[in-house]
Order: sequence, then C-alpha cells, then structure tokens
Amino acid sequence: MNAPPRRTVELTIDGRKATVSEGTTLRQAAESLGIETPTLCWAENLTPVNVCRICVVEVEGARVLAPACSRKVEPGMVVHTDSPRVRTSRKLVLELLGSSVDMSLSPIFVEYARRYGAKPERFGPKAPPSAAGARDASHPGHHHAPDGEQAATVAQPVKVDNDLFVRDYEKCMLCFKCVEACGSDAQNTFAIAVAGRGFEARISTEHDTPLADSACVFCGNCVGVCPTGALMFKPEHDLRARGAWDETKQTVTDTICSYCGVGCTLTLRVQDNKIVRVTSPSDSSVTGGHLCVKGRFGWSFVEGADPQKPD
Repeated sequence: MNAPPRRTVELTIDGRKATVSEGTTLRQAAESLGIETPTLCWAENLTPVNVCRICVVEVEGARVLAPACSRKVEPGMVVHTDSPRVRTSRKLVLELLGSSVDMSLSPIFVEYARRYGAKPERFGPKAPPSAAGARDASHPGHHHAPDGEQAATVAQPVKVDNDLFVRDYEKCMLCFKCVEACGSDAQNTFAIAVAGRGFEARISTEHDTPLADSACVFCGNCVGVCPTGALMFKPEHDLRARGAWDETKQTVTDTICSYCGVGCTLTLRVQDNKIVRVTSPSDSSVTGGHLCVKGRFGWSFVEGADPQKPD
C-alpha cells in the first residue's frame, strides 16, 4: 500500500513564506528558499548530533537559539537565520573553536571566520597550525585547560600507526562525525567513541586500544567525513609534512571501483600522477559517501612498484 501523503507545514523564514513537508528540519526549510545554513558537524549522510552549534537560528518566542540541523518545523514558526543574535552566537562559537583547536586545514572554518568577523585571538594565543607529521610523537600539545592541565584532545601526539591514515587530534573539534560514520550511520563497527568528560573528552578506541588491535576495519569512513584534517590519508599527510601538498597541481576524477560488482563511485584526487586521496560523493545512490577498505585504500596497484624501494 502507498503511504499517505505527508502533511505540509507553513512557516516564515527571514520574512519569506515557506511550505514544507511535516518532519522537515529548519535547515532543510531554509535551503528550500536558497538560504545557506553554516555548519561543521552536519553531513547529509549522517544523523545530526547538534554539537558544533554554528547552525543555530532564532525562532520568535523561543528562549534559546535552535539548532537548524535537527529542529523540526512547526506551523506558524517565524525564523531568523541572520539576526544580530544569531551572528553574535556564531561568531563566538567560531572564536572558541579557533582559540582551542588547530582549524588551519578546514577551509570552510576559515570562510566562516571571515564571514562573521571571528577573532579567536580574543581568547588568548591562537591555536598554532602544525605541519602534519612534523612533530615528534612526544609533542605535548599547545593548549591548556583550567589549572594548567592540558585538554586531553589537543594534548595527544600525532598518531602514525598504520600506512592508511593518520590521526592528529590537535585538529579534532569533537564534531562526532567520525563516531557516527563508524557506528550505525554507515559501518556499524563501533570501533571509536567519545571517551572522558569535559576537558578530558576525546575520540578513542575502547580502552585506548591501539587501532590495529581494536574493532577498526580500516574502512576510512571516519576519514571521509572529518572536516578539520584531524583524520587524514597517509599520502596527503606525508606530502603536507614535506611541504609538497599543492592543490593547484591536482586533478579530481570520478570512476567506478574495480574490486566488486557493487559499482561504488570513487572520487580520485591525483597529484604528480599519484593518488593522494579517495572519497565518494555523499549523494551517490550506491555509497551514500561511504566506502569499504578496498575502495578507499586499495588503489596502490594502479601505480605499480615504487622504483625507489627495493623488491
């Protein structure tokens, strides 16, 4: 039997009338009017977790600002997406993020900071950018929690413990996207979660087990959704560490994975005739933006043997 048609809801967004289906979020309703809602933790292929708080909007009559990524529309709502209160809130959140986490490899954050005039230095020395892989594993981190104790997230050394991807938690903003991708939204492996509370909160495997000994299957879906560079492909990490990463020399090509008959779309980023990053379009009807370990990392065979390495 066909499902009954969904009821429609009428509301006003930035002075314009919108009619959307019941269950639509404020972000989706605004998008239907061509209004962009800035966000760092939202992704179309993940469940909204409401943690970055950049997408907040003002709903008339509400005591607090509402997260547009998850708040559902209600009949008669009057919403303001760019009011002084909204702009102030977004600016402050961006400043707090930029003052505590290295966001230098997040182009969208840089754009938002420019748009809202965010000045992270107001909260102390700006989080310094770190050359990926350039620090020694004993590097203690830069940023401090109260009483001189370092926050567990940024105090972690760069983790280079496999040949597929690198974990640099100095860049981790705890957006939870990697946890969602590892969980029921995509992989259903549940190898990582948020450990600790408050300043001790951090992304971790169970009991901080080494990745190779954890439940991780190295699908890389966590890398694919990371918005800050905290999770990064090893080839990209190595190029950045040498100062050789150059997007002006890179090409981006879509192809179909050759490993099986599912037909996953791969987006290959290539520099100097070497594949440096593999992703999948989030709007792909086959992958939904997610891949298995073969699709995301099993492409070295196309490059042949490295003449610089002995057999």
